[in-house]
Parts: sequence; structure tokens; C-alpha cells
Amino acid sequence: MADLFFPPTLLLLFLLLSLLFLYLSQRRRWARDGIPPGTLGLPLLGETLKLISAYKTTNPEPFIDQRRDWYGDLFTTHVFGETTIFSTDAEVNRFILQNEGKLFVSDYPTSISNLLGRHSLLLMKGALHKRMHSLTMSFANSSIIQHHLFGDVDRLVRHNLQSWGHRVLLQDETKKITFDLTVKQLMSFDPGEWTEKLRKEYLQVIEGFFSLPIPLFFTTYGRALKARSRVADALRAIVEERREEKRQTWRGEVEEEEDEVQKRRKDDMMEALLQEGLSDEEIVDFLLAVLVAGYETTSTIMTLTVKFLSENPLALAQLKEEHEEILRRKQGSQTLEWSDYKSMSFTQCVINETLRVANIISGVFRRAVCDIRVKGYTIPKDWKVFASFRAVHLDQQLYREARTFDPWRWQSSNSSSSGGNPATVFTPFGGGPRLCPGYELARVEISVFLHHLLTAFSWKEAEEDMLVFFPTTRTLKRYPINVVRNSTASHRTPSNTTCLSTN
Repeated sequence: MADLFFPPTLLLLFLLLSLLFLYLSQRRRWARDGIPPGTLGLPLLGETLKLISAYKTTNPEPFIDQRRDWYGDLFTTHVFGETTIFSTDAEVNRFILQNEGKLFVSDYPTSISNLLGRHSLLLMKGALHKRMHSLTMSFANSSIIQHHLFGDVDRLVRHNLQSWGHRVLLQDETKKITFDLTVKQLMSFDPGEWTEKLRKEYLQVIEGFFSLPIPLFFTTYGRALKARSRVADALRAIVEERREEKRQTWRGEVEEEEDEVQKRRKDDMMEALLQEGLSDEEIVDFLLAVLVAGYETTSTIMTLTVKFLSENPLALAQLKEEHEEILRRKQGSQTLEWSDYKSMSFTQCVINETLRVANIISGVFRRAVCDIRVKGYTIPKDWKVFASFRAVHLDQQLYREARTFDPWRWQSSNSSSSGGNPATVFTPFGGGPRLCPGYELARVEISVFLHHLLTAFSWKEAEEDMLVFFPTTRTLKRYPINVVRNSTASHRTPSNTTCLSTN
């Protein structure tokens, strides 16, 4: 019996000693080559399970906090199948973002590119990315928003809020709002049966981003791929319809009424993509990815702003005063104008603080294209790096009481960051060549939503809901609230506040 038992025991001991030798050799090589210290965790799995476990709780900070305490602001770990250097340093993060396309390139797994499409803005590189990013930015700058988009934003927000009952799942309702707004901007469609059907397909596509990438028909990822195909077919049909309309225009076969519709459509992004000479597949991939970006993140910020305000009565009262004053100034008119938006100073403080605390985008992955020296360390060629926005935004050395929701910290008269101006390390929309092109439009949409919510409704949480961070930042129960329509707005005088610029 002993002879039968001994060989497996010896083999196990040999394997354990081999793993220990490899681990110690790796640590010595890192120290010799100047690679940031850290640990690779378990074989194959690395520290992925620890990372996921932390982000499934209401307090994910300890995963990064502990390693920063052990190793410093830059540390090495192994997550999602790759050795990865984490940066929790604001200067290093800015260095990574600014050197996109030079020293670093964006890097996403095949499972994500299959859902977005290989022609999506997120996956483009080099000159093509620069050109298409610039095009997207041109459809969401201040002038375009003011003169072409603002009226639609105001109208569609009011349209969606008018359909609310006494109890709503706010996370679902804000997603409807942002989807309708994005479809309008991209393709000039108002809400209807077609847009609602498209939105439901999108729900399945988005679920696929956060599932195991097993492309079988009965898996979440497999269903997401099927939904992606149906969305692509729907968008392709619209592209083909637009091309046919243009051909009819050239041939002079368009009726006067149809011609007016086409003139209005010349302001949307699909028209610009057609003028760029892109193929149908390129346009479909581009539109599909922009819809994903505009739909998910802005709606989550809307929801979490309401949640944080509900938990902070003083901030809610001051914000309500600001918007009721706008309403009084307009003598009861519900329609907002650009000048009203520009007067929402405390609103921008609240949005800034929600972005900082919630960290909808917790960070970005990049891959080094060569050996890179930074802060005395080496990032080896082809290694993946993760620039953690969350770690910087919640750093106690940069923001006083960093994990407390405090919109007043953004007032110019009250810079409550330990390091001075909090805007200098504030990157909720990324930065560099891949700065989110819709960042200003997102602020406008959130501000308009808050105005109509605050002046038309009062609300209470229907039940306690928790904030979780994996696979995305969201509320666990989709944030149910009970709402009551206001008959009249109260008359109070707002305090004067000015917020620090984050642009």
C-alpha cells in the first residue's frame, strides 16, 4: 500500500516545489528588470477570482487598497488570463492616456470585438480612429448640442417622464430615455414600435459583454451574438433605405414632403457616415457600438445621481432650489433653453461628484508596444496595463473624505481636495486621443433629466437597494422608487454656486 501511495505524494510535492521555484524566479526577474512588484496569484486563474469577489460586494476598494499598501502605486498581478500592471497613480494614468497610439494601444478580447464589430470606434486604431473620433466629436460639441440637439433632448426626456406611473424601476426608465436620445441623434428616429423592438434586442447584446464567452445557442453570450445579428440587420436595412433615398434625390424622384424629411436627416450621424464613403458593414458596426456607449453609461449616472441625492437631503434641497428658480424665471414654461442649462451650476457639481464616486468606467486596459520606463519601473513590451480611474478618484490623498458624496467639493470657493484642484486628476470620461466623444452631450442629458424630475416629481425609495460593481456599476434591484407628481413648484431662493471646470 505504501508503494502505491508514495509516487502520487512525491509527484504532488514535486509540483508544489516547481511552482514555488517558478514563483521565486519570477519575483527575482521582476526585481532585476525593474518590473513593479506584485504577485501572480494562483496558477492559470491568477487573482481574477479575488478581483471579481471584491467587485461583487458593495465595497470593492480593498482589492486595490491592499495591493497599493503592499507594493505601491504600481503593482503587478494576473487577471483575466494575462499578467497585468495596475496603475493607481494619477500621473502614470495621464501618461498612459496621452500616449495612446504611441507607446500604448487599446486592447480588448475577441469576445467583445465579436459583439461590437471590428469597425467600431472602440477597436479602431491609428489614422482611421483619429478621423472617426473627430467626426463623432463634431456631432457632440457645444455648438451642435445647442443648435441641433438640445430641443430633442428636452422634448424626449419630458415625453418619457410623462409615461411614468406611481412606481418605477428608475434604472430601466433612464435606459429608455438614453436609448431614445441616442437613436434620435444617430438616425433621426423618434420613439416608436421600431425603436422599442431595437432596444429590447440591445438588452441581450449588452448582457453578452459580461458573460462567459461561450458561443453556444443556450448561453448568454450565444444569445447576445444572435441578438447582435438581428440589430445589425435592422440597422443595415435603414442604411440601405437611406442610400436609396439619396439615389432618388439624385434622379429627382423625391416628393416635396419626403424632401423635407431628408433635409432634417442631414443633421444626423448616419448621413455623415454615408458622406464619408463607408461601406454598409462599417456604418452598421460604428452605429451599433455608439448606441452601446450612449445607452448604458449615461443612464447609470442618471440613476445613481438620484440615489445619491436621496441619501443626501441637503444636496437634494439645494439642487431642487436651483431648478425651481429656473422654473420661476421661465414663468412656468416647461421647455428648457440652452441658457437655462448653462445656469445649472450646482447641477454640474452634483454630476461631477456622482461621476467621481460611482466610477461607471473604473479604468481602461492598454497594451505596451515597447518597453516603457515610468516612475522608476519598466513596463515590458506586449504586457497589459490597467489605468485605474477608480483608485485615483477615491484616493484620500487627492480628495478629502474621498469616499463621501460631497458635491460642494466642486465649488470654486471650496476646493476640498487634499491636492488642490480636484479637476486636475478627474478622468471619468478617459482622456487623450480616446477621450469619450459624447462627454458633453452626456452632461446635458443628465442635467435636463434632473431638471424635469426635480420640478415635476417628488420621490421616495420603494425599497432599499444596493450599489454593486460587477460586471458593471449598477443597483442590484434596478432602483425602485415611488413617485408623486408635483401640482406646483415651491418658491425658494437658490444659493449662488460656481463649480470648477473639468474640461
